[in-house]
Amino acid sequence: MMRFDLVDLGLFRHVAEAGSITHGAARANLALAAASSRIRAMEVSLGAALLGRSRQGVVLTPAGRALLAHARSLLEGVDRMQGDLAAYAGGAIGQIKVLSNTHALTEFLPEALSAYLALHTGVSVDIVERTSDEIVGLVAEGAADLGIVSGTVDTGTLETHPFRQDRFVAVMPSGHPLGERDGVLFADVLDYDLVGLDRASAITRFLADKAMRTGRPLMRLRVQLRGFDAVCRLVECGVGLGIVPETTARRAARSMGLDIVPLLDPWAARDLTICLRSLEALPVFAREFVAHLRVGASRPGLGLPSGAGLG
Repeated sequence: MMRFDLVDLGLFRHVAEAGSITHGAARANLALAAASSRIRAMEVSLGAALLGRSRQGVVLTPAGRALLAHARSLLEGVDRMQGDLAAYAGGAIGQIKVLSNTHALTEFLPEALSAYLALHTGVSVDIVERTSDEIVGLVAEGAADLGIVSGTVDTGTLETHPFRQDRFVAVMPSGHPLGERDGVLFADVLDYDLVGLDRASAITRFLADKAMRTGRPLMRLRVQLRGFDAVCRLVECGVGLGIVPETTARRAARSMGLDIVPLLDPWAARDLTICLRSLEALPVFAREFVAHLRVGASRPGLGLPSGAGLG
């Protein structure tokens, strides 16, 4: 007879999502030895292997994939119950798991999170950066409560809500030849040295894919940084050109010598969207979080002058 408790199921979900028993144990706040022992006991109880183990980490067996689906469903129900009941005890207590693309994470989520968390002291928010395509798949699988993605990505059967509007632009030092244009294609920018985020970031992987589609690999990325503001600073110093959200560029241009030119590629326009499996299935505090995120949905990017720099 299978005997899995909530700690077992929570640990297994963490291990599966991390692809590692070590990292999964850390997420579950368990010692590695205790986590390994629990996983082995689950496999003995089931009578089948749940994980394939290698030096690179772990992969789910067919039995493991089936268990993960049920574990997520059960744990979501428990989280929803705790959230709903906690409201009667003086305030919601729980965690919201969010996946976000780089654009939303750097430009819009900090302000929204700050305001929400100030009002909900018992709630924590776990945010992981991913590309929009990855987010849709992971939210559909139940790996997160909600995701924030580019409006151009196919969200399939997921429920969607508007979040913010923005666009990518090219930034360059004042007086650069491209700065006189009303707009440029991404392919034009690839002729120059570039400054960007590190190659592991979601946005750099996104831009690398777009570069490959033009037949021009992202070869001239000279400097890799951790934030868009730092990218603008090095662009001002003449190190290279950058691709950043227009909100970032307009804010940076107030104190830096930059030219801002809109990208003409269709993907440069960014309607950011909240995606989730079901709003009604979320705990009360998570539904309130989504409502909070949607408050500014009718506004374009913060700090963007109406029509400024748009081709």
